[in-house]
Amino acid sequence: MQIGVLTAVLDDQPRDDAFEYLSDLGVEAVELGTGGFTESDHLPREEFLDAEDRQKELHESLETNGLSISALATHNNPLHPDEARADRADTELREAIRLADQLGVDAVTCFSGLPGGSPNDETPNWITAPWPPEHAESHEYQWEVATDYWSDIADHAASHDVNVGIEMHPNMLVYEPTGLLELREATNEHIGANFDPSHLYWQGIDVLEAIRYLGEHDAIHHVHAKDTRVYESNARLKGVLDTTAYTDEPNRSWLFRSVGYGHDEAHWKDIVSTLRMVGYDDVLSIEHEDSLTSGREGLEKAVDLLDRAVFETTSGEAYWAE
Repeated sequence: MQIGVLTAVLDDQPRDDAFEYLSDLGVEAVELGTGGFTESDHLPREEFLDAEDRQKELHESLETNGLSISALATHNNPLHPDEARADRADTELREAIRLADQLGVDAVTCFSGLPGGSPNDETPNWITAPWPPEHAESHEYQWEVATDYWSDIADHAASHDVNVGIEMHPNMLVYEPTGLLELREATNEHIGANFDPSHLYWQGIDVLEAIRYLGEHDAIHHVHAKDTRVYESNARLKGVLDTTAYTDEPNRSWLFRSVGYGHDEAHWKDIVSTLRMVGYDDVLSIEHEDSLTSGREGLEKAVDLLDRAVFETTSGEAYWAE
């Protein structure tokens, strides 16, 4: 198992400098943003797609620093009711899949997207309850839109032998494990999870159970190492569906935290062990979004904790059971 980093936290420095810094920390893999909310100067998609010279430069930089690419990231809303915004997100996703194929990368991470509640809506509509009845009807419509779109994307991914890891994220249609599996079963095995526990914690989902559930279906294509802390004094008063600004930290019910500041080291060791139990033994890609510390400090503390948690060797034989 390897420690990786989504390099968005280092967008203030050139790609080669970021790679050298990460290599010095002991990081072995990078996840590179190519579009949407995760667009990055580290890998401008349009400059690298079908550009063998640029791709060669990237591979040389990776090799120099002992790094590999765990995934390309393009987080946007390809189901947006605004056709222009949906088309842009769709182009980003399709081109990211093509670029991943050209670079020899086997995963692209993204969101499921979220449609409007009807063909006439102008904004996405996150349905969280089946009543009043028009909400259930809207939800059914949204799944029809999503199934049609993602079936086509699944075929596109299959043609390039690239897996698509969907991050289960509130305010997107797929925000929890049963919805993820529903979309996978409606499409093909190239659709799976970019398993990010941070969004599951504040929903009250048991992360270890979620790993086992998705792992039973071989549906985990990539993993983010990102933590969340629920602040009970606020949550007891207003619950966890919190629209308070992320920068108003004292008044939020929960915050994204650096790994180890939402859940302790023992918990992260349980995550690593459970992932191995279900057959995932690849990269844990750190995503830093902790507003209580700097990006570098949060990243370095996360690497330090995960370095003690991950297994560096493959499973040994249970000689004591023979």
